[in-house]
Amino acid sequence: MRRPAATALRTTATVSSVLALTLAVSACGGDTEPAGGGGELAGKTVTVAGVWTGSEQKNFKKVLDAFSAKTGAKTVFVPSGDNVSTFVGSKIEGGNAPDVVLVPQVGVLQQFVKAGWLSPLSKETTATATAGLAPVWKNYGTVDGTYYGLYFKAAHKSTVWYAPDALSQAGVNEPKTWAELLAAGRALADSGRPAFAVAGEDGWTLTDWFENVYLSQAGPEKYDQLAQHRIKWTDQSVVTALTTLAEVFKDKQLVAGGAQGALQTDFPGSVEKVFGPQPEAGMVYEGDFVGGVAKDEFGKKPGVDAKFFPFPAVGTGTPPVVSGGDAAVVLKDAKNGAGGMKLLEFLATPEAAEVWAGAGGFLSPNKNVKPEAYGDDTARATAKSLVAAGDSVRFDMSDQAPAAFGGTKGAGEWKLLQDFLRDPSNPKATAAALEAAAAKAYGN
Repeated sequence: MRRPAATALRTTATVSSVLALTLAVSACGGDTEPAGGGGELAGKTVTVAGVWTGSEQKNFKKVLDAFSAKTGAKTVFVPSGDNVSTFVGSKIEGGNAPDVVLVPQVGVLQQFVKAGWLSPLSKETTATATAGLAPVWKNYGTVDGTYYGLYFKAAHKSTVWYAPDALSQAGVNEPKTWAELLAAGRALADSGRPAFAVAGEDGWTLTDWFENVYLSQAGPEKYDQLAQHRIKWTDQSVVTALTTLAEVFKDKQLVAGGAQGALQTDFPGSVEKVFGPQPEAGMVYEGDFVGGVAKDEFGKKPGVDAKFFPFPAVGTGTPPVVSGGDAAVVLKDAKNGAGGMKLLEFLATPEAAEVWAGAGGFLSPNKNVKPEAYGDDTARATAKSLVAAGDSVRFDMSDQAPAAFGGTKGAGEWKLLQDFLRDPSNPKATAAALEAAAAKAYGN
C-alpha cells in the first residue's frame, strides 16, 4: 500500500529527511491546540506519528481537533515518511518515542510486536472496536491472541474507475465479469482510447492487480495461505492467476502506451491519463482513493464524471474485495501512553470516523458510521460495499508480507511483477522467481 489510502502517493524517506520534515512541520503549525482549558487530559500532549501527508494529514488533524475538544489534550502530528519501522526505531532509541503510531502494513505491526514495542489495546478500545468492526479487522490487528492495532482508516482496493464519456462513446456498459472487462477494454480501444492506464512505475499497483485476480479466482482460503506463505508461489493457483493477468499486460489495446508506457507511469500519472485534460485511456484500476485524486487534481466530480464499478469476478469466482488500512497502535516507551490509549478509545468510535468521512478521502471499516456522514454518494457506495463484505474482505497481501518481499521498491514482488509486465510470456518462470524471493524474505 504505500498506497494513498494509505499510501501510494508517499515516497520513501530516510530517517534524516524525516527528522528534517518533522522540524519543518512543527514550525508550520503541526500542533493541534485544545479547544479550551478543561478536560481529563488538559495540560497533556499526545504525539501521533504516521505516513499521511497533504489532504490526508490535514483531514486527520480535524479528527485530532475533535479529540482535543473532548479531552483538553494538545496533539502533535509527526510525519514518519514511508519507512515507518526505521522512523519509530530511531525515535525509541533516542528516547523520544511518539505516543501513537499509524501503521499501514500488517507485516510492520507484527514486526513491532515481536520487537516488544507495543502496548495491548485497552478494554474500552477493544469493546468499542468489537461492536463496530467485522472480526476480520480485529484479527489483522491481533498478534498471538493479543489485540494491538485498531484499524481506523481503510481503503477499498477493488474498484475500477472510468471516464463515463469514454464508455459511452464505445457503447459499452459496466462489465460484471473478467471476460466482459476485456471485451469492454477492446471496444474502448476500437473507439480511439486504450482501455487501461496502468501505473507500472509503482510496483505496488501491480501487486493489487494480482491480488484481486487471485482472490476471485483462487478463493479466500488459498489467498490466506499464500499471504502467510503456507503454500508456495509456484502453486498452480499462482501460475493460473499470472496467466489471467497476462491477458491484460500483453495486449497493447488494453494497456495505454503498452508495457513500456506503463512502466513509465506512476500512480498519479495513471489517474491523469484517464481524468486529466488530455485523456489517454478510458479506465484506471486502483482503490477508492482514485476518486479523490480525480476530484482534487483534475476537478472531476465522483459519481458524475469519475465513476467506478466493482472489480469483476474472474472465471467462476466471486467479485473480490481487497482492502488496505492504517492501524493505530500505542508504543510502550511513549511519554504519554495513557493519553495515547485515550486517543485510540476515541478513534474506535463512529464519532471520530464521521469527522473525517465528512471531510472526504476516507473510508471507515466501522459498520456504525452513519452513511450520511460521507460527503457524496460515491463515498457512501464504496463504504457500504466495504462494510457489507464483512469477513470476506481480505487485507492487501503484499502488506501482510515481510517488507523485503512485499513492500520494497526495486525488489521482491514489486520488481518481479514489473518484470512480468515488461514480458508476461512465462508465468511459470515468474512464479518461480516470486517463490525464491518470498522464501528468502520469510526465512523458509
